[in-house]
Amino acid sequence: MALVNMKDLLRQAEAGSYAVGCFSAANMECIRGVIQAAEDCRAPVILQVAEIRLPYSPLPLIGPMMLAAARQASVPVAVHLDHGKTMECLREALELGFTSVMCDGSDLPIDQNVAMARETVRLASRTGAAVEAEVGRVGRGEDGAELKEQIASFEDCLRMDETGIDALAVGIGNAHGLYTAEPQLRYDVLEEIRGRVRAALVMHGGTGLTDEQFRRVIRLGMRKINIATDIFMAQAGACRGTDIFQNISASVEAVRNTTARYIKLFGSEGKA
Repeated sequence: MALVNMKDLLRQAEAGSYAVGCFSAANMECIRGVIQAAEDCRAPVILQVAEIRLPYSPLPLIGPMMLAAARQASVPVAVHLDHGKTMECLREALELGFTSVMCDGSDLPIDQNVAMARETVRLASRTGAAVEAEVGRVGRGEDGAELKEQIASFEDCLRMDETGIDALAVGIGNAHGLYTAEPQLRYDVLEEIRGRVRAALVMHGGTGLTDEQFRRVIRLGMRKINIATDIFMAQAGACRGTDIFQNISASVEAVRNTTARYIKLFGSEGKA
C-alpha cells in the first residue's frame, strides 16, 4: 500500500460512495496518530499540512516526515499540501514528492483563480500529482481570521473543472475552525453540480458538523473531507504536566481516537 496518489483514493471513494478523511498534521504525534488509526480501521487516508502552518511546521522538515510515514504505512496514504497560496510553496511540495496539492485562489477574482489552477495543473503534471482548487470561499481562514464565506456558483464550478483539476472544494456555507452555531449548509449547490463536474468534491471546515450533516454531504457526492481543528484540539487537550514522553504518547493516542471516529463516520473503514 504505502504512499499513493490522491486521484486513486478519490476514484475509489466515488465508486464506493464514501469519503476519504484528510487529516491535518502539525507534528510527528499528529502523523503517527493518523496513520495508526488508518491501520486500525484498514482505511485509506490523506495527510495534509497547510501553507499557513509552515512557520510552525517547516515544509522541509514536516514534509519528509509525512512522506516517510506514508511509505511505511500498511494502508494507502496520500500526502497533500492544503491551501497553497503561493506558487513557490506549491512547487516546493511537488518537488518534495507530495502526491497532491491544493492551489487556493479563492480570495482572487475567478479569472485569476482559474489561471492559478491551470498553472498548478501544469506544474503537477511533471510528477503526476493530483491538484485541488477552491470555488466560492470557505468562511474563516486557516489561521482563524474572519472571512465571509461565499457560496460557490455553478458557472464558476464548471469553469474551474475545465482546468483539469482532480478535486474541487466548494463553498456551501462551511467554515474553518469552530462553528459558533450549527452551519446552514447549501445542499442545493451540491445537488446542482453533482455529476456535472469531473473533479471529486471536497469539504473543508468539517470540525463541528453534525453526523447527519456529514452523511448528507457524502450522499451528495463529497469524496474528501478535511479535519484539522478537532485533531489539534484533541492533541492539545491530551497533554498534562511536564513529562514530555507521557505527553507524546497521550497526544498520539488522542489523535488516533479522533481520526478513527471520523474514518468510521465517513464510511471508509475497511476500504484499504
